[in-house]
Amino acid sequence: MLSTVHCALGSHHSELLLMSELNLCVIPGDGVGREVIPCAVEVLQRVLPHLSIQEANAGWECFTRTGTALPDTTVATIHACGAALFGAVSSPSKKVEGYRSPIVQMRQRFDLYANLRPTRDFGFSIADFRLQTSSASSEPQSQSQSQSKIQNLKSKIDLLIVRENTQGLYTGREYARGDEAVAERVITRAASERIARVAFELANARPRKQVTIVHKANILPLTDGTFRDAARAVGANYPDVKINEVLVDTAAMLLASKPQQFDVIVTTNLFGDILSDVASVWGGGMGVAPALNLGANVAIAEPVHGSAPDIAGKGIANPVGAILSAALLLRYHWHMPAQADRIEHAVYTAIEQGHRTADLGGTTTMQEMTNKVLGLL
Repeated sequence: MLSTVHCALGSHHSELLLMSELNLCVIPGDGVGREVIPCAVEVLQRVLPHLSIQEANAGWECFTRTGTALPDTTVATIHACGAALFGAVSSPSKKVEGYRSPIVQMRQRFDLYANLRPTRDFGFSIADFRLQTSSASSEPQSQSQSQSKIQNLKSKIDLLIVRENTQGLYTGREYARGDEAVAERVITRAASERIARVAFELANARPRKQVTIVHKANILPLTDGTFRDAARAVGANYPDVKINEVLVDTAAMLLASKPQQFDVIVTTNLFGDILSDVASVWGGGMGVAPALNLGANVAIAEPVHGSAPDIAGKGIANPVGAILSAALLLRYHWHMPAQADRIEHAVYTAIEQGHRTADLGGTTTMQEMTNKVLGLL
């Protein structure tokens, strides 16, 4: 279990890890994944000089070339390494016989039941960019008024979405019944309890000690009712952690308008996927958003942004999401918080100093951003 997921190991143990050889399976995947993952690996190797890299294939391009989106050799490499860094996958919008998303397969194959997606205000967000652009074009507010509005909106945003990662609608149980298409949503009490335990352990180690259970039990009383009741039962074992409940539609509205009120959110698979994308606006957008798929023995880090085929090959993709995902691997799987802090500090400092890729309204290229982070390290 991940009951100690938040624990930082002693400095002596971290030093031993730094001096020993750690293994990482690197899976660039499709689109911009092939560009940003090497950047993240370069940053990881700066803080982990003995990191051993094993490359592997997965994704849509792999499927079109070999007939499988997740080869057995890739599964074996992930298992041997115990950790992986995955780029992105381009999935077809319609059903293709024999194809299934490799990242979903990996989550279920290795029982990566906890998906951690943090959002942290580091001085610049998509809201900044849009409010500043709007203010510049319409001029009804002074620059100081615009900045004040931005700061009021996003003061002290530091939230973590803990998403159940193996069940819900992502089990792939879809079928046709005449002219009716049916998808089965699977929620079990056991899976709900273990993801809630991760959320409460993490919240218990954070300053605010607050968990918000997000569900839709008023419409889905059996599935979401099971999830909510299991999460509340787990929460009863954490008397120092405050428990809130919010319906998913209200949670989406609050994440878009008052995100600073959230600390740790625990929710089901699909809801967590959607809500984390909404929350990412306050942390710089999809190009900045990191994620970690965490299990008992294996962890796979992946940026949230996807394959972005419209900008693939242009050298302008934002490498920050991949780099921060690598930092999550350091923090929660290898238990090296000091090294994770170093990488995160370098990334945030680079952006605060004005180094911004096109998605953040800047002109910094992908490699320039990577070089800046490396320089700060």
